[in-house]
Amino acid sequence: MPHAAIATLSERDARRIARHAPAADAARFLHPAQQALLHRRGWLTMLAPRSAGGTELPLPQVVRLEEAVAAVDGSMGWVLTLCAGAGWFAGFLEPELAQAIIGTPRVCLGGSGAATGFAEEEGDGYRITGSWDYASGAPMATHFTLNARLQRDGQPLLDAQGQPRIRAFLVPAALVQLVPSWNSLGMRASASHSYRIDAEWLAKEHGFTIDATTATADGPLYRYPFYSLAYVTLAANVAGMAGHFMQLAEECMRHRRHARAGLPLLEVPEVAAMLQGKKDTCAAARARFYAVLDDSWATVAGGAVLDDNTMQAVQAASLALVAAARSAVDGAYPYCGLYAAREDSSINRVWRDFHTASQHALLLP
Repeated sequence: MPHAAIATLSERDARRIARHAPAADAARFLHPAQQALLHRRGWLTMLAPRSAGGTELPLPQVVRLEEAVAAVDGSMGWVLTLCAGAGWFAGFLEPELAQAIIGTPRVCLGGSGAATGFAEEEGDGYRITGSWDYASGAPMATHFTLNARLQRDGQPLLDAQGQPRIRAFLVPAALVQLVPSWNSLGMRASASHSYRIDAEWLAKEHGFTIDATTATADGPLYRYPFYSLAYVTLAANVAGMAGHFMQLAEECMRHRRHARAGLPLLEVPEVAAMLQGKKDTCAAARARFYAVLDDSWATVAGGAVLDDNTMQAVQAASLALVAAARSAVDGAYPYCGLYAAREDSSINRVWRDFHTASQHALLLP
């Protein structure tokens, strides 16, 4: 039986995550204790349908948990977010297949959204070939999601607008070859490696379409728009890392003196005002973000469909939160001293993680 997901981060779990974060960064993958916690708390299936064995938590709870985990360790928050997000796709699979996948021991879904492969129609399925990048949590994945361009007899299949038809697939890890490629400055423990598939056949049931009209699970999670879900979960991660950085930055400032004023930095009025201003701006953006998220979720949970204006508001609130986080981190960093430039310091790891995660294409201003 799957564990019921715990929707809050306890102090004990936060300490456990933090204790192993430096070792995970050095090893370039989550520490076994961190991986075990993800499974034990049921977090990797918290967006999967209850009918498939997931816990299908309300989206606002999920987002707050992801922010809290990212505020302790950016890599773990990112793996949690991307892998739990891939578990959401189970709500668009045939129910029996979804149950089989979510019921896999220590199930973890990873993958990529880029359509960098091909799916050739063959019998009652597809033969898939291609390579995909940035599969966060790849070493622990039991299944991979991907997008592929459909073909028949080697020719691309086109939609009504003459564009290549693209279909999403969920593939067992046994058909996938990992390609170690994640050599980033930060988010090292996310192990967001590449993967490839060489002409492997897959039954058609493993293909799916991400659209509320094609959902096979009934809950409001599967009627919440995909891109809106992506924006809020990614933005929450960035906000969590920024909050962690600002805590560590304030501690650095507490122990550093201003060369000209001869005072501790936090006693220099201009520095104190700068720090408080960054905090206030982030707090306001965060409050707005959660107000928009909670309202949008209430709309969908009430049975309505998000209109274009609401989806735009979700995106705008997410990007505003990311912009505030960027401004805070970049504004505070110069006051932190050379300690913040040491690769073995906690604040440096958080800084590296923040600036790597915030490069995600959806988070461009």
